[in-house]
Amino acid sequence: MEINGTTRVCGLIGHPVEHTASPLIHNTLSLLTGENIAYAAFHVEPQHLETAIRGAYGLNLLGLNVTIPYKQAVIPYLTQIDEAAKQVGAVNTLVRMEGGFKGYNTDLPGLGRALSYDGVSVTGEDVLVLGAGGVSRAVVMLMLQLGAAGVTICNRSRDRAQELADTANRTAGRTFCRATGYEELPDLCAGEKRIVFQTTSVGMSPKEGEAPVTDPAFYQQVKVGYDLIFRPAQTEFMRLCRQAGAQAFNGYRMLLFQGIIAYELWTGRAITDEEAAKVLRKLEEN
Repeated sequence: MEINGTTRVCGLIGHPVEHTASPLIHNTLSLLTGENIAYAAFHVEPQHLETAIRGAYGLNLLGLNVTIPYKQAVIPYLTQIDEAAKQVGAVNTLVRMEGGFKGYNTDLPGLGRALSYDGVSVTGEDVLVLGAGGVSRAVVMLMLQLGAAGVTICNRSRDRAQELADTANRTAGRTFCRATGYEELPDLCAGEKRIVFQTTSVGMSPKEGEAPVTDPAFYQQVKVGYDLIFRPAQTEFMRLCRQAGAQAFNGYRMLLFQGIIAYELWTGRAITDEEAAKVLRKLEEN
């Protein structure tokens, strides 16, 4: 890749960002497509978030990705927000427009593509979501779109889980979600097997070897475990799922496809399945 006077810059803002694989995804896409775009990671301290957004626009950046903890905090500094992102209540992609940035959520369609790639169907299934942050919102709204029977949101702060459940229920126009705390999981998991999405940071470096739930009885009730962490490639949550006989997947494909959708928004260029497969191989080798 040659950096020159016409190179456009995109990047990731978050706190922290040092663990990210997004530069690998986007710079590989630029090499494959021939787009003159360079992508970097920017560690932004919370007190500098607004300044970072204004500065990125002033520096003529083409777009930004947004990660923890700014997927909701960034919204007041945007010129527009996409309708789907409004429903999710979280933004992870900013696209330059006249006067500022427009916010999108590519986590939701990215996870949808990942589920399809992995052959996982949630239609008619009971789903459990561990965590209630920005990614959790995308998961819950996607479950509604894909026809899941219902979703239970489990979070250490039950109030936060209830807030997300209330939002989803208003969108659905019916009782689709309910909130619970970790202390209620033993009773909850005494019923049918569920598809479980692990959306917390537990298990991510430097917390490798940890899982948000350690009770072996819980994992006996897991039908499919989807950990949205991508590094390490096998988390403790995934190991426990597989040990109990369940399928388990990591967050690499969601990371890949949400990045591809962001790249398509920035460039207007569709990424082929062949190009996506090449980037996935690079991710898995890294």
